[in-house]
Amino acid sequence: MDLSNRTVLIVGGTSGVGRELARRFAAAGSTVAVGGRSPQALSELAGEGFGTFRIDVTDSASVASGRDAVLARYPGLDTVVTMSGVMLLEDLRDPTHFEAAQATIDTNLVGTIRVIDAFTPHLVRRGAGTFITVTSGIAFLPFPPMPSYAASKAAVHAYSEALRAQLDGTGVDVVELVPPAVATAGQEEVNPHALPLDDFATEAMRLLSANPTPREILVQRVLTHRWAERDGTYDDLVAQRSQALAMLPGRKS
Repeated sequence: MDLSNRTVLIVGGTSGVGRELARRFAAAGSTVAVGGRSPQALSELAGEGFGTFRIDVTDSASVASGRDAVLARYPGLDTVVTMSGVMLLEDLRDPTHFEAAQATIDTNLVGTIRVIDAFTPHLVRRGAGTFITVTSGIAFLPFPPMPSYAASKAAVHAYSEALRAQLDGTGVDVVELVPPAVATAGQEEVNPHALPLDDFATEAMRLLSANPTPREILVQRVLTHRWAERDGTYDDLVAQRSQALAMLPGRKS
């Protein structure tokens, strides 16, 4: 992927990994727009020179109006990154967890589908372009305190595979970005082993610029997650990660 002359929309790029990727794409020479919900963050990004658009991925009307506004300003849009996501703790012994599960699925999975559906006709008409979906190492090695997050990201992985197969021959590529725990959005406070954001972004952009671009962008730190089943480490690693259930309210430490 030539990163120097693209027109990129990052939906969910107002903070964390998405915001850093926006800056990296811009630094490489691409035109970058960001969609998100936070007025303050969008204002800050506009001040940095990014195109900014109010897009709530849980609202189909918001996604449709955001798409129309983006394409009116950037008719040459060729890359759409679906970054939106929430990570919520859930105690599955407590039925009230369902609200968190529903919000997680609606944002992480259904929100991704809404964005892809909105921009697929445009990219197919162009005959060239790229969707970059964002999953997680947790899609391949669940983190038990966040069951719906793991399920949603596993679903986005499967959806990305199907999307790639269905768009074959259209000129539209599908690339899956698979972050490990990255030291942003509070991760650095609960996980001292989280990968520094700068290190993640540098490695991810290097992999994106490879020729050919890999179908899955796997930084070194996430390989243990991605290949746990293949390597025979899955059961032991899930057991280790299950110790984190003690962080749920009402669970004994």
